[in-house]
Amino acid sequence: MNSINEPLEITGNELVHILRTPRDQYTSAGCVVLDCRPFLDFSLAHICESRNVNWNAMLRRRSKSSVVALEWLIPDKALRARLQSGEFSPVVVVDERSNSMAELKAESVAQMLLTALQNEVHTQICFLQGGFGAFSAAYPELCYTSTINHCAVEPEPKVTGRRTPAYDQDGPVELLPFLFLGSAIHSSRRETLAAAGITAVLNVSSTCPNFYEGEFQYLRLTVEDTLAADIRACFSASIAFIDSVKQSGGRVLVHCQAGISRSATICLAYLMHTQRVRLDEAFDFVKQRRHVISPNLAFMGQLLQFETDVLCQG
Repeated sequence: MNSINEPLEITGNELVHILRTPRDQYTSAGCVVLDCRPFLDFSLAHICESRNVNWNAMLRRRSKSSVVALEWLIPDKALRARLQSGEFSPVVVVDERSNSMAELKAESVAQMLLTALQNEVHTQICFLQGGFGAFSAAYPELCYTSTINHCAVEPEPKVTGRRTPAYDQDGPVELLPFLFLGSAIHSSRRETLAAAGITAVLNVSSTCPNFYEGEFQYLRLTVEDTLAADIRACFSASIAFIDSVKQSGGRVLVHCQAGISRSATICLAYLMHTQRVRLDEAFDFVKQRRHVISPNLAFMGQLLQFETDVLCQG
């Protein structure tokens, strides 16, 4: 079905008014902001509570249709269903810095998203003039900015086999609001798990114990950190487990012995699958948060194979 409204262009000031309007004054669930910038850029800085939309180059090349479905642009099924049911109003599309819809190229993510929304969503659609660049400069208090220092390059510890590195972080790192990556040290500390709000633990090892059975939800995937191990066989179960924790409102820690190879591989696979991003983009995202990650060569090969499957599905 087609939207009864053509997309409207709004200024940053108008978006501020929309964002600051109390939810109880809406007849809908309120505004949702869809950010069309690349996942890595979005992870570094974005409008608070906005959602990322992805359309990678491989999928673009594979698409033979001039009309792109919302399903291809928004992999989050729950968000897509809420959009299609008209639950949100308005829906605001944001790119990097385009001043008007007239500037958008037909193959741009923003233009394809606007078209898909018009075809599939029956609600008010808006486009932010000046994009995130102009909005963040004018209203930094309404934007999230990562505290990660991307210029500093920290030396990585020397790690061999499955030894826990001497260097480790105070707590597991947050990759997504419900997904944390860490080591066996983190999984053994009840206070660390509590501080992060962890409710479930995904143990990707053959030797690390589940320390607090009965207190947390556990899934153990028995995987050795060797070149012969088939960790890709665990991707489906891992993704399903993490998604189930997310849907229940919980938080999951993914760990192995050192938090370097096996658990990092699982987190990379999850990000690639749910965010539909390439391996190099997911890898940069995770490494900026936990500098010591280093999946073994076989795992990297399996992730590259998985990348092809993920990005070519449709």
